[in-house]
Amino acid sequence: MASTETQPRFGQSVKGLLSDKVSSCSGDVIALTRQVLKGSRSQELLSQAARNMVIQEDAILHSEDARGYSKECGTLKKPAGPAETFNEIMGL
Repeated sequence: MASTETQPRFGQSVKGLLSDKVSSCSGDVIALTRQVLKGSRSQELLSQAARNMVIQEDAILHSEDARGYSKECGTLKKPAGPAETFNEIMGL
């Protein structure tokens, strides 16, 4: 009769240990998923920043080319874009 009493206890302790292990693994999977998503977002932001930097560099190079060309022609071209002088903004 003693062996029948220990068997259910042993079964319950194994179930408890297994449940703890499953919970632990589930937590690890959730943490890993969060890290992967965070890395994916970081990679996306870095790619976007790199694209923006290339576009900005290209714009700078083209503005330097346009200024050089206008000096060669003897004319002064207003650079394209939203840049305005203080007088233009104030309407003077």
